[in-house]
Amino acid sequence: MLKLPIATRIKRYCAAGFPIVFAGIVIALIPASSRAQVVAVPPYSVTTFATAPSGVSAPDSITFSSTNVFVGYGNGGAPDGSGGAMSNVIEYDFQGNMIHNFSNIVGHNDGLRYNPSDKSLWALQNEDGNTNLSIIDLKSGKQTIYQLGTGPHGGGYDDIDFNNKEIYISASAPTINPNTAPAIVSLTLKGKKTVLTGILNGDASVTNVITGMPETLNLQDPDSMIVDPLGELVMTSQGDGELIIVQHPGLKCQNAFVVPMTSEVGGPTIGNTQLDDTVFTTQSQGELLVADKGLNAVYAITAPYFAASAYSAVSVFATPTAANPIESFVSQTNLTTGFVTPIVNGMSDPGGMAFIPSGVNLENFVEGSVNIPEGCPSN
Repeated sequence: MLKLPIATRIKRYCAAGFPIVFAGIVIALIPASSRAQVVAVPPYSVTTFATAPSGVSAPDSITFSSTNVFVGYGNGGAPDGSGGAMSNVIEYDFQGNMIHNFSNIVGHNDGLRYNPSDKSLWALQNEDGNTNLSIIDLKSGKQTIYQLGTGPHGGGYDDIDFNNKEIYISASAPTINPNTAPAIVSLTLKGKKTVLTGILNGDASVTNVITGMPETLNLQDPDSMIVDPLGELVMTSQGDGELIIVQHPGLKCQNAFVVPMTSEVGGPTIGNTQLDDTVFTTQSQGELLVADKGLNAVYAITAPYFAASAYSAVSVFATPTAANPIESFVSQTNLTTGFVTPIVNGMSDPGGMAFIPSGVNLENFVEGSVNIPEGCPSN
């Protein structure tokens, strides 16, 4: 059962212009997939990594260090932090046993990233506005809070990534259309002050990977973001049904692409197939973790062999503006064609993901993931 309060969902859908018929509303607000069994497509296997501890709910973002996994629980709070929203981050070992509960995180947590440079945990709250950044000392549990507020796009900030001492953040929930404000920013901390610098605007000129033609973006739902193995930023614009790839972010040779997403169930209509987190398998052995807010659990996906590939948390809608998905799953994602292929079906509301390799020095792997060489091509 979904943990987002029904009243909050009704308010959100009405504000978005979605008509709701109140007869049988409880059934209407709970996707049928939430009652289905989570099943993997061979050769993949799926098991439960962890279920939500008592008193917390709606697991979402996942990150990890060389020794532990961290999962953010939004507890069904409002995405702008209103109504006294509070979140938790649960620390697990790699077997899914709870180690520590970092509580009293003010706001609705959405972005979460381990920073190996100082071994701290960075948590972003309130993706729809009034955003705050909490940097958590993992030894003492002390939080250092920075206010990011509401950006020039009219919304908040969602996801956070590190590479080569740069900090990148996605600017989510824009209220302007067309979106002419930055959709990706870089963050600099100066004492207790935050300085945000635009990296990619919501109306940037990009290349469509399907057609090879230039295209002007109008990003209305920037969301999850990750640094891929090449040092590129890969961000989903969830409601738009697109992935955005930014090469050489912030450099004079910066270049960007848009990947329109499609699926068998969603068909060719762009916006029907919507992605949350995307991650990359970089080693042949390991496990994919995916958090499902509706099922209140984190799942582990394994395979005999992982080729280098992208995997995503996917929800498919009958139309781009439909309130509830008709199907949700974890996919293998083709960034050349934009087509997603289910590998685990029966999900309810999949979101946060992580790939944890095995058979490698994890400390070196984690540190290397934020030190991917970047530079403009010499020719």
